[in-house]
Amino acid sequence: MASENLERYSRQVLYRGIGEAGQRKLLASRVAIVGCGALGSHQASLLVRAGVGEMVLIDRDYVEESNLQRQTLFEERDAAECLPKAVAAEAHLKRANSGVKVQGIVADLTAENATELLQGIDVLLDGTDNFETRYLLNDLSLQNGVPWVYGAAVGSYGVTLTIVPGHGPCLACLFPEPPSGMQATCDTDGILCSAASAVASLQVAEALKLLVGDRAALHGKLISFDVWENSFQAVDPGPPAEGCRACQRKDFVYLAGSGSPHITLCGRNSVQIHERKRPLDFAELERKLKPHGAVRFNPYVFQFSLAPYEMTIFPDGRAIIKGTTDTGIARSLYARYIGS
Repeated sequence: MASENLERYSRQVLYRGIGEAGQRKLLASRVAIVGCGALGSHQASLLVRAGVGEMVLIDRDYVEESNLQRQTLFEERDAAECLPKAVAAEAHLKRANSGVKVQGIVADLTAENATELLQGIDVLLDGTDNFETRYLLNDLSLQNGVPWVYGAAVGSYGVTLTIVPGHGPCLACLFPEPPSGMQATCDTDGILCSAASAVASLQVAEALKLLVGDRAALHGKLISFDVWENSFQAVDPGPPAEGCRACQRKDFVYLAGSGSPHITLCGRNSVQIHERKRPLDFAELERKLKPHGAVRFNPYVFQFSLAPYEMTIFPDGRAIIKGTTDTGIARSLYARYIGS
């Protein structure tokens, strides 16, 4: 449980929807955020300042300069040092509120590790950038009876929906299959920080309602808006879809999966590889790769540049190959320089 210094949260305690009893519930709560980018960094900052007891942050990526425009937890130094987002976020959040237990986990959430990493969670928040991970969160939520808050932002547009198992539709009811065709991404359409922060603020407000036990206050809508075009829409998602494979048939296919060994990262001109599952010695890797290109590393990541590609390698062998979206090329580079 977080430190019970209620004076710190006095303005929040004064709010009738929370009060002292609600604040104590927040202090005893455990929240997880999956993805610590534009949405996740805003979510984490708001929830830590609100005084949640424990926070688990899961992110597979590292900080880059282009993140700083919208990912408010990070600074230029984090990008210069190529710190994993989960590591940098944990450090910043602990300085913001030392009374909250924050655990940053550098990992790609998969079917293989989701149950272990997200056990004992009261609420899940979506800070991801792909539907495969969101369907995994949806399956885990339904199986364990844990509410989660979906959210997405691109350009000036944002959308969010709160999923409460047993009450209303799940994500698979509204989107039985991942959206098809070319999808807008931050790299193709850009993103406004204000759009991301607006979505995250709505997500956090819903999380606070859930954590203090005021489910009657949940908005119950699929909310979408455009902060540039000044449009706002709140649509009743209706009842659960008849025969929904997730919430009705309990067919948790994403949770049962073994996880993809490689995945093209959304809008990043990058491919993630995690076929090798044994730890790497960065010093040994430096000796091996230095004759072939520029190398630099810290305790968290190893970077190897071989124009036009850049490989960012994590201690467990997972790698992000930048400069291609071709999984064949990425796997070939990985096998050649890291080993299979």
